[in-house]
Amino acid sequence: MATTPKFGWLSPVIGNRWSDHRPIAADQDTAILPTALPHFDSLWIADHFWGFDQKSDPFLEAWTTLTWLAARHEDVELCHHVLGVGYRHPPLLAKMAATLQYLSGGRFVLGIGAGWREPEYEAYGYDFPRPAVRFAQLEEAITICRRMWTEVEPSFEGRHYRIDGAAAPPLTDPPPRVCVGAAGEQIGLPLAGRLADMWNGPFKGETEDFVRRYDIVRRAAEGAGRDPDAIEVSVTLERALPESDEDSSRLVEELAAKVEVGVDHFVMDFGNPASTEPVLRFAEQVIAPLRG
Repeated sequence: MATTPKFGWLSPVIGNRWSDHRPIAADQDTAILPTALPHFDSLWIADHFWGFDQKSDPFLEAWTTLTWLAARHEDVELCHHVLGVGYRHPPLLAKMAATLQYLSGGRFVLGIGAGWREPEYEAYGYDFPRPAVRFAQLEEAITICRRMWTEVEPSFEGRHYRIDGAAAPPLTDPPPRVCVGAAGEQIGLPLAGRLADMWNGPFKGETEDFVRRYDIVRRAAEGAGRDPDAIEVSVTLERALPESDEDSSRLVEELAAKVEVGVDHFVMDFGNPASTEPVLRFAEQVIAPLRG
């Protein structure tokens, strides 16, 4: 295989009819994560304001939830999946990220994208411009964050955002890495190649589709004078936990094939497992062989 893969755990912040309308992440904190996370490299929390079934279902805010979990689980990277750039003013976002990076001992990765869920923007009173504008905002936001994480008196004058001496002490060493979530071939993937430390992209269809998208990221990185191999590649997979040796073998085969075409980091969405038994099966029969 091309690399030793990393594994992330996506903890759902929704509560729905399958969880007795209790936010899943809150229950996983005590029932699942203490057993699961010693086997995983990262913990991920989605950034939306309500769910995808009933609007009245509980749905926890992403920053608050990830910060709460960061204090309770000390040995994993922390990343949002992924923040919508239009939801939080970039200088404040940079300050929040710097704070969590400091408090977590350097474990925070800023996962961010251009945003896509228009009804949320409209309901909360945020502007929802066309995609080209949202990606331009994303590029400026990343620029602002990196300046505020590394400069004492950072300034920036962009088309969409500006700062003038927007300090964000303490400056952490290292500053947070940036994970860009993107799939669009014209704007999003080239931006990830130019700016991202990690790219979170889709792997839902044929391998050839993923390879084509990844090649766009790599070519954009090279065009920007960057080493494309320095960009960590993550994909999110919604899968059931294995219930048998055969289930585990199929998962090992599937994930190994994805590693061969460049995937470094699997963000696993297992939904709401009822017990830790299949979690340990996944760790022992899937993670261990792929790492070995």
